[in-house]
Amino acid sequence: MWNKRTDESFPTGKPQVEPALPQAVPAPVRHDPPQAKLTRQVAVIGPSMNIKGEIRSREELFVDGEVEGLLESQSLLTVGPNGKVRANIKAREVVVFGSVRGNVDVTEKIAIRDNGSVIGDIKTAGISIDDGAYFKGSIDISRPEPKIANRPERPEVPASAAMG
Repeated sequence: MWNKRTDESFPTGKPQVEPALPQAVPAPVRHDPPQAKLTRQVAVIGPSMNIKGEIRSREELFVDGEVEGLLESQSLLTVGPNGKVRANIKAREVVVFGSVRGNVDVTEKIAIRDNGSVIGDIKTAGISIDDGAYFKGSIDISRPEPKIANRPERPEVPASAAMG
């Protein structure tokens, strides 16, 4: 009665076994907390690490420990929820889930996420501050310099010729 199978439920001939397909893992969202599975190359300063000095990276950098000094990244710099940064930061893009005390100079954009905090001056082209985040300091929105592509130069006209 229960789990009764009909003859139609069994295929005729050789039994076919479906190959086990790997589960599709969604690509991590760029600003997810560190629990997201990372598939790109990222340098990590873990929660048990305490570093004093200058840190420079060309790859993405994830800071979930304590850093004091200077942080530079030519890519994305993420301060994780356990991250405590007492340093000036210079990066292409910054996301803050933890705390930052220092000035932040970002060429593209900075995002201060829920429970994140920044105390210091920010210079950036774009900024996002979530509800529940804390910020104290000044913000200088910089405009990207226009790219000049082989523009023909205009000949200079003397001021006397232009007026008269």
